[in-house]
Amino acid sequence: MKRLFCLMLLTLGARNVVAAAAPPRDAVSYVNPLVGTQKSSIGYGGTMPFVTAPFGMTSWVAQTRQNKISITSYNYDDKIISGFIGTHQPAIWMGDYGYVTIVPQSGALRTKPEDRAVAFRHEDETARPDYYAVTLADGLRAEMTGSDRAALMRYRFPKTGDARILVEASRPGINGFANVDLKRREITGYNPHRMDAHLGPDKGAAALPSFKGYFVVQFRELPRAGNTYGMNDANAYRGAYVEFTPGADVEMRVGTSFLSIDQARENLQHEIPTWDFTAAQRKLRAQWNDKLQRLQVSASNSEKAKLYTALYHAMLYPREFSEYGRYYSAFDDTMHTGESYTAYSIWDTFRAENSLITLMAPERVDGMITALLQNFKEGGWMPKWPNPGYTNIMIGTHADSLVAEAIRKGFHGFDRELAWKAVYKDAMSPPDGDTTRRWLDREEHTPYEARAGLTYYKSLGYIPTDKTDEAASRTLEDSYDDWCVAQVAQALGRTDDYKFFLHRSLNGRNLFNSKLSLMNGRTSDGKWAPIGGTDDTNENRAVSGWTEGDAWVYTYSMFHDQAGLMQLIGGADKYAAQLDKHFAEGHNVHKNEPSHHYGYLYDFAGQPWKTQARVREIAAKEYGSGPGGLDGDDDCGQMSAWLLFTSFGFYPVNPASGEYMIGSPIYPRMSLKLANGKTFTVTAQNNSKTNVYIQSASLNEKPLDKPVLTWEQIQAGGTLRFVMGAHPSQWGSSYRPTAVE
Repeated sequence: MKRLFCLMLLTLGARNVVAAAAPPRDAVSYVNPLVGTQKSSIGYGGTMPFVTAPFGMTSWVAQTRQNKISITSYNYDDKIISGFIGTHQPAIWMGDYGYVTIVPQSGALRTKPEDRAVAFRHEDETARPDYYAVTLADGLRAEMTGSDRAALMRYRFPKTGDARILVEASRPGINGFANVDLKRREITGYNPHRMDAHLGPDKGAAALPSFKGYFVVQFRELPRAGNTYGMNDANAYRGAYVEFTPGADVEMRVGTSFLSIDQARENLQHEIPTWDFTAAQRKLRAQWNDKLQRLQVSASNSEKAKLYTALYHAMLYPREFSEYGRYYSAFDDTMHTGESYTAYSIWDTFRAENSLITLMAPERVDGMITALLQNFKEGGWMPKWPNPGYTNIMIGTHADSLVAEAIRKGFHGFDRELAWKAVYKDAMSPPDGDTTRRWLDREEHTPYEARAGLTYYKSLGYIPTDKTDEAASRTLEDSYDDWCVAQVAQALGRTDDYKFFLHRSLNGRNLFNSKLSLMNGRTSDGKWAPIGGTDDTNENRAVSGWTEGDAWVYTYSMFHDQAGLMQLIGGADKYAAQLDKHFAEGHNVHKNEPSHHYGYLYDFAGQPWKTQARVREIAAKEYGSGPGGLDGDDDCGQMSAWLLFTSFGFYPVNPASGEYMIGSPIYPRMSLKLANGKTFTVTAQNNSKTNVYIQSASLNEKPLDKPVLTWEQIQAGGTLRFVMGAHPSQWGSSYRPTAVE
């Protein structure tokens, strides 16, 4: 027995040694950048497996198809790779600009994508935020890592056939430029292509003659030959190439810039100064871990993969657009001194993504707001979807919400008086030709849209459907933006302006049709417009007054005035009953942003247990950890931000209010390391897939009896404790929202 006991101790000790020897996994190891790249039963996220830094200016990805507006460079279901692109495309339905494509190839020179494509298998592919690798069917091995504005790549070529690196500067019809300097071991050039020329208010490429995406490609080994191609043919692919001996191992660095070739070279030297692939990868991995490890969670590996991948997606946008103190502005076609960002999908991201940044990357907020204000100075308006200049995509001026939220949360590193001028212009100045245009969705070559229909909004108290497209949605979203402008006015001591805009923020009530108990568009003579339906085409919805939705999607859309809506519907019980109908009849479409807050609205009606069940149901249905695990375009992090907030157990229904409505925490324990050095932790005792209902709650050992959390409470750190159960309770049921007067 003694020998057996000793043997057992030795065995247990050996197991403990093995366990102790296994290094802990870092946050990056859980990220799967392939999530959202495949269409599945859940949906299609339109994401790409980027190698880049958090908020990096240029992202690197394998190119499985030619990207354009509504098509991304990488799709999981594709079977070929035609190159590796340094892209700035932020969303599937938004275009690219100033991109550069690197093509390793062996054999004969092939410049067309369809000719140079090589098959690959996902079994031979590795994708992480800090590293991508793939072995192609012809035996070529490709690896890359990167930084904010640069990349380091290495290729192992097959033993037969010339080893060639082709650098594509531009596609047919685009006057790109490339040059080879064998002595310097460089290919340099630029690409002036901007796909947003088809989405914005300018007159195409001619409107920004100074715009170019510059690149410098450097090779560690001396090429044996090199040349340009297509440079004198307007209808050809343009670029340059260098060649090495068959079977060569080739290392190359790429720097990008929107200022000059010299700046691209300087960016490269600053970010990847040596030919040390491992060091560059470790640096990039450390950058990502710094962001990702601010989140800690007790969960299975597959659940951690969902969360850390969502945080990776959310920390990609908006993109940096400045280069060490200088930036090119697509709003006045001029170089400036300062900090700049672009790729704000604001109609999507003002809802939760921006709020997530204030928690996860607050050091970026002042610069991001300053960038919007610089755009205002340079182009006359804050943009709604810069990429990199104005694009008349979506509705409203929700940069007002970003400004109001930053002020509400105490950010001071931007010019508040300039911010007031910007939001005031949004709210009071109609766009040029406001009453002579219908402002069709993505109509080319119009003036900047701002708040289309504002002329009517100011005179009628709503935007008429017979005068302006998407008028009902615009009225409701403009009402929220008015509330945001009022908050800015109040913070700056402008009492009269505060009262004016607060009162005008109730304009959305003018669309409530009591017979239908729904919001309803109106014509200019005050009559009700056709209500529209979920099966309508986008064109019919626009005539009915809606943007990517219908009356059901938009009735609860005034985040700031749920108390007023409750009164219009007839009280809390009827408000909740109509929400029941909204979900039961399939009106809640989570893949599009206007539905994102609906699950949390039961909190306002004194039925928080329904919120708790709904948000858990949505999270389980709409998100997964595989390539098809994202329903709907991620839209620059908004879909991912919803999951992250919901996992914590709270969500910013009115993002500029500084308040978060409580849902149902998904995990037993989650914590957030705050920038002020404190930690905010959420624990959920007895939590499980069936125990979704809150039985009681406390914040720092003091009872919390309402389903609301504030910015200040989070920033103070501490612990929010929930006790969960399998059945609804009356916790939080006495809460009601305060009416805007």
